[in-house]
Amino acid sequence: MGLNSFASLAPLEPLIDKCVHCGFCLPTCPSYILTGQEMDSPRGRIHMMKAGVEGRPGMTAMTDVMVAHFDSCLGCMACETACPSGVRYAPLIEETRAAIEHHHPRPLGDRLFRRMLFWLLPYPARLRLFALPLGFINTLRDRQSLLSLLPLRLRNLIALAPDARHTQAAGAVPERTAAQGTPRLRAGFVTGCVQQVFFGHVNEATVRVLAAEGCDVLAPPAQGCCGALALHSGQDHDARHFARKLIETFERVDVDVVVVNAAGCGSSMKTYGELFRDDPAWAQRAQAFSAKVRDVTEVLAGLDGARAPRHRIDARVAYHDACHLGHAQGIRQQPRDLLAAIPGVTLVPVADGEICCGSAGIFNLVQPEMASELGRRKAANIAEAKPDIVATTNPGCMLQINAAARAAGDVRPIVHVIEILDASIRNVERAFQAR
Repeated sequence: MGLNSFASLAPLEPLIDKCVHCGFCLPTCPSYILTGQEMDSPRGRIHMMKAGVEGRPGMTAMTDVMVAHFDSCLGCMACETACPSGVRYAPLIEETRAAIEHHHPRPLGDRLFRRMLFWLLPYPARLRLFALPLGFINTLRDRQSLLSLLPLRLRNLIALAPDARHTQAAGAVPERTAAQGTPRLRAGFVTGCVQQVFFGHVNEATVRVLAAEGCDVLAPPAQGCCGALALHSGQDHDARHFARKLIETFERVDVDVVVVNAAGCGSSMKTYGELFRDDPAWAQRAQAFSAKVRDVTEVLAGLDGARAPRHRIDARVAYHDACHLGHAQGIRQQPRDLLAAIPGVTLVPVADGEICCGSAGIFNLVQPEMASELGRRKAANIAEAKPDIVATTNPGCMLQINAAARAAGDVRPIVHVIEILDASIRNVERAFQAR
């Protein structure tokens, strides 16, 4: 008998068995909504996991068909929110994806494309080199006749690319930013990879707001990737490598909390304990680090009252729940409360707000057709709400929604929640720019 590709899931069989196949997850699952295929739903994938772990005939080896069903999962965790049985789907899909990467040979083109992404995305210095031709890419987006000649994945990369102006304008945040007034919290700040290079203005706004609210902010310059993209894509060895480096970096600074402003990064950092559950040398250190991790909206909402005055911003704001903040971390109300506390801001609801926008880590890069359809739906629902500004908490969501809205000719500012808070605190009289 050959090697069982699902063997690594055996310790998670109790989690698999919690699924009673009730179907509550189906209307919340983006891939099932689009395909209508049972095996593209959480319960369908869990059925395949169980069959594989039990060694049923024909189910022990990862076939192309099986892998396609697992690849269609966005990892948005909407199923966890909907599940009445409390199934923890995140560790199941992450372990399955790791098994795929270890045991299933992908086609050469797919393998090379993924390798290119992971050679580039977790490394800020390499991303900065990639950012150099963004001005040309921004121009190329307007030349549809040329774009149509390019392969789909390359067209998709061009559509998602951020605006070069923001990349060039932002610099590195200071290693230490003192609190305004009496300090009430020492906050370590994770600057990120994509966030640092393409959304440096969000990092700058984050530091300003934290300092204005009485936080000493420490941003170690030596920090690197948190490993979120690798973890969500089955690259578990790389994820652990990046996680160890980040843990070591923040062990060298004395902070009360570790603040992150990218939802996908925060959700992974909070699960480092599980990532190192079988590593005696790192399990306790990982758990101690994870216990300190907080989303920036979580930190600000948890302070004992706002210290910095909020100035008026007259705007209708549509808040988009990033899946890895709302579903994975259970943080939904805090961003809304922070926005609602700004004089003049009116929050407007978005239909099907719990459905993923299609970003999902590298999903919109490796599954462009499905991601584009989800992005189109999200952009249409946002447009129907008629907001002046769209706010969210994750760089991937910002890029995805912006690309979909631009394709629909409905360009409006799409910003991080922290940018609106920053503008209110600084009383900046400016219109947010569409990106």
